[in-house]
Amino acid sequence: MSLPLEDLFNDVIAKSMRGLSISDADLAAKSGVSEEDIADAKAGKVNDKVLRKIAPHLQLDGLALVTMAHTEWRPLSVSLPCLEQFNSSYHDMTVNSYLVWDADTKNAVAFDTGADATPMIEFIQSKGLNLSLIFLTHTHGDHIADLAKLSADGAVTVFVHDKEPCAGAKTFTLGETDSWESGGLRIEPRSTWGHSKGGITYVVSGLKRPLAIVGDALFASSMGGGMVSYADALATNRKEIFTLPDNTVICPGHGPMTTVGEEKEHNPFYPEFK
Repeated sequence: MSLPLEDLFNDVIAKSMRGLSISDADLAAKSGVSEEDIADAKAGKVNDKVLRKIAPHLQLDGLALVTMAHTEWRPLSVSLPCLEQFNSSYHDMTVNSYLVWDADTKNAVAFDTGADATPMIEFIQSKGLNLSLIFLTHTHGDHIADLAKLSADGAVTVFVHDKEPCAGAKTFTLGETDSWESGGLRIEPRSTWGHSKGGITYVVSGLKRPLAIVGDALFASSMGGGMVSYADALATNRKEIFTLPDNTVICPGHGPMTTVGEEKEHNPFYPEFK
């Protein structure tokens, strides 16, 4: 499945300006770039010189931002046995959900539901899998829209962090719950809040490569909006995602899958890895 990047370079600029509470006038004064040029950049006009000048004042990597503006990078395609990505339309966007399974026991674990869980349910049936658990990365509507159908009205146990309880799911508390196991899979929850108040990344081991199902904490060359706390969104990603091995497959809530190593090299929000 080849999905477009979730964000354009000007979305990255807008998110960082909003998160840092920097106005056009503030950015102009700090960078020496005119407010008109800043407004043009926010509107999608590509000017390498402008982007390089404003990037450090937005705590962004200038080269990665310019590369993104010229659409010169996208993550390598990920194909991993026993991992399937599903993408469904939700209003004016699309949203991802994921299925991971153990080849020997046929036990499967789902992460989020997307807008329509029907393709995932049909896939489970076609492969003869047993859906044993469902985990929610967060409870924004696009990620839990089809929870009743996927869980067969509660027949399959659903887990969500206790800071974001929702109907049809059992809550867990970080620190009290270290991990779950299903077949040969181990699922470890990590706090990556900031985009939402209880955002969780689930690190899955037991496949040929480690996985991190991150919800909206991180996207290929971008990140969630940090609407609850931009500073904590950045900090928890650094602590809980970027410390994983470089070959870890990142499964985001929107856009294509990527890896920790590729995001270190190409994500403008994390200049310290460049």
